[in-house]
Amino acid sequence: MSIFRKFYPDNYIESTYQIDFAKLKKQGIKGVIFDIDNTLVPHGAPADERSLALFKKLKELGIKTMLLSNNKEPRVKSFAEQVKSPYIYKAGKPSVKNYKRAMELMGTQEKNTVFVGDQLFTDVWGAKRTGLTSYLVKPIHPKEEIQIVIKRRLEWIVLYFYKKDLAKEKER
Repeated sequence: MSIFRKFYPDNYIESTYQIDFAKLKKQGIKGVIFDIDNTLVPHGAPADERSLALFKKLKELGIKTMLLSNNKEPRVKSFAEQVKSPYIYKAGKPSVKNYKRAMELMGTQEKNTVFVGDQLFTDVWGAKRTGLTSYLVKPIHPKEEIQIVIKRRLEWIVLYFYKKDLAKEKER
């Protein structure tokens, strides 16, 4: 068992847009908390056709959404207004405080809420510490701020052991 297990995502997929939200709804999911940058759109980009369509579909499915970002309010607010979702900015991820606040605002609980993000040490670790099912997605765009680039190098190490452990479990 790897020492990195506490950082492992529950699900690791290529893109947010590959998640079967209709299936999650059937499994009892009532809310989704999303990171924004490199999870839904490239860092700093406005909402695009895919993200607008996704939030429209989630609304039609009756799944509540919340944007949870460590970014400043102007960035988060402008994106939130485009996709028509409530938001929490300067969230302090991986602290559990605002994951819990997001669920309070959506009226959901750990068992019926999932989290989707692109970073292990903030997004996924915070979701896991809160008791949420986590989806780690590959970053949409490789151009990132230097502090994120450094974290990505460390994430590669954790993901190496994650994939190795996953392969071992499949052999059993």
